[in-house]
Amino acid sequence: MGIRIIGTGSYTPEKVLTNQDLEKMVETSDEWITTRTGIKERHIAADNQITSDLALEASKNALEAAGIGPDDLDGIIVASFTVDQLLPATSCILQQKLGVSNKCLCFDMQAACSGLLYAINVADSMLNFNPGINRMLVVGAEKLSSIVDWTDRTTCVLFGDGAAAIVLESTNDTDEDCMVSSNLGADGNYSNILQIPAGGTAMPMTKDALDQKLNCIKMEGQETFKLAVGNMVASCKKALDDAGVTIDQVKWLVPHQANYRILKAVATRLKMPEERVYMNVDRFGNTSAASIGLCLDEMARGELVQRGDYVLLTAFGGGLTWGAVLLRW
Repeated sequence: MGIRIIGTGSYTPEKVLTNQDLEKMVETSDEWITTRTGIKERHIAADNQITSDLALEASKNALEAAGIGPDDLDGIIVASFTVDQLLPATSCILQQKLGVSNKCLCFDMQAACSGLLYAINVADSMLNFNPGINRMLVVGAEKLSSIVDWTDRTTCVLFGDGAAAIVLESTNDTDEDCMVSSNLGADGNYSNILQIPAGGTAMPMTKDALDQKLNCIKMEGQETFKLAVGNMVASCKKALDDAGVTIDQVKWLVPHQANYRILKAVATRLKMPEERVYMNVDRFGNTSAASIGLCLDEMARGELVQRGDYVLLTAFGGGLTWGAVLLRW
């Protein structure tokens, strides 16, 4: 048994927030942002758009690309940490919005920016070992603008909103199996360097917490950079070694679009030429669990990948979580 990708889709909100716009909101400049992050603009959801709305549009595009309808799905996984609400799962809300009537399984997954890679691995296991599950929709969706402190110039320039979806199908043809190898990891000892302090049982939401903006992303940038690069590189090397594939055989490296400096550092340490590193961080910023899916959808629709190409995905996120997935397109 194996799995294959039969459709991809993505969606970003209409509103574009440029670096010039941010210059009017916080003490920063286009030069400062571009030099440090490579980001020029990001998409921001409307006030009445919620995460499941973004996921819905990406999912409809993926289903259309796959040539199937909502009732052909046997499961939905949504990777996100900006969920619609704590209960129910955003995947259940997405199921309702898609009009799925077959009562397929639904659940959310939270591994921050590594969420899509974790979700792909879980979907792979479910498709391989559950005979009644043949097609699954995996979605990475985030409304990060809702948890950004727009007065903190070190973080507000980084993030954007968006969603991406992948339809995975089980296959008995080993030549069509897209999952070559994967490596996932986490280290809770660094849970404090990238976090949202308030809103859970450790720090319930109060007026004081809101006044201190403890419901927003807090990040120790230098420490995050070092750990992100080291763990992404190590995870990629392990996935390649397990598959017996060299970096020279990989057509595309697709890293989580955190910022240009991280992408360049990972590519350099893996000895991957920059022209084979897919980047769209300049146009979308960091969209967390959606970022790798946004890249894959652009690559698929732009016919930048061909059957049999090796594509290496890698990500890191709060937790600290990380991972790498080697696909054969």
